[in-house]
Amino acid sequence: MTAAVDELIALDRAAQDLLFRAAHTANAFTDEPVGDEQVRAVHDLIRYGPTAMNAQPLRVLLLRSPAARARLLPYVSAGNRDKTATAPLTAVLAADVDWHDRLPELFPHRPGARDWFTGDPAGREAQARFNAALQIGYLLVGVRAAGLAAGPMAGFDAAAVEREFFPGGRHRVLLLMNIGRPAPDAWRERLPRLPYEDVVGTL
Repeated sequence: MTAAVDELIALDRAAQDLLFRAAHTANAFTDEPVGDEQVRAVHDLIRYGPTAMNAQPLRVLLLRSPAARARLLPYVSAGNRDKTATAPLTAVLAADVDWHDRLPELFPHRPGARDWFTGDPAGREAQARFNAALQIGYLLVGVRAAGLAAGPMAGFDAAAVEREFFPGGRHRVLLLMNIGRPAPDAWRERLPRLPYEDVVGTL
């Protein structure tokens, strides 16, 4: 199987392992900081991932300062609180429900595209959530590509985080992600993955 994968995947085996096989969700990090240049490099890579109508609704709020982290921690579940408090960087990942306002810039070959969504807030939010979730997947892989580890977390009060950090009402917080260099005890043993036959069908 290894030889076949190496022949069929364009990335070399080291890159495959970095992004997927050897990568884990991190629960503990060293105190080495994650610089703005690293985050910019990750964004420059992952911004090319596709979204419907090139919408790009993901918005990322980086919490670096102790004061910002202190504002977040009361809304994080007990099991996630300590690792969030000690991670070098925490990103609040949200979907902009008014993403359609950027369509004249991002989808210029359809000049009237923005108007399709003006009167449909529920449809806009559904599109925002779906496409931002795609972008979160790209971000996770991009963080790994930078040699960092990611710890995505859904255990938090999303409505409270929205009120605290996005009071304007146009953002829906989807996920928190701790980012940094993994500590020696950063992850648990790999859990089972479904085999191809249980996932893929053919007609």
